[in-house]
Amino acid sequence: MLRLHANVFAEPPAAIDGPAVELRGERLATLLSQTGGPPEFVATLPVTFEAMQQSLRNLPRTDTEPDGFFLVTGHEPVEAGETFWRLNGHMHEHQGRVHRVELNGECPELILDAVLGTMGWPEAPVVYQLVQEGVTLREPEFRGWAAAE
Repeated sequence: MLRLHANVFAEPPAAIDGPAVELRGERLATLLSQTGGPPEFVATLPVTFEAMQQSLRNLPRTDTEPDGFFLVTGHEPVEAGETFWRLNGHMHEHQGRVHRVELNGECPELILDAVLGTMGWPEAPVVYQLVQEGVTLREPEFRGWAAAE
């Protein structure tokens, strides 16, 4: 099960490798701008707000709202029976395309993949800005962090 609270952005074209940080017991490489600050998220994802919203509606157990909020829920088998999970999201657009998507909650990896697929991933690479930690990670580091206890 993945635990996460992150903004998903199109990969910034000018991002560079930043310092490694330790989060949830994992050593993770970060991304920075070329001036040493946070990456500049100027690129948009390759989908429109409406197209992503329609794709989300095709996922099971998903509810979408006109303002871009969505919710995906389910149950996952565990040793003691089942555990309930939920992933909240909020889409934000700029210049007719989705600029970022905030994701918050817990979900199986396959559900995260399905939600990311509505954004144009994996063809369009994405990065993850951790909301509380204030760092930006590439895909492998993000998944390691989200899976860590």
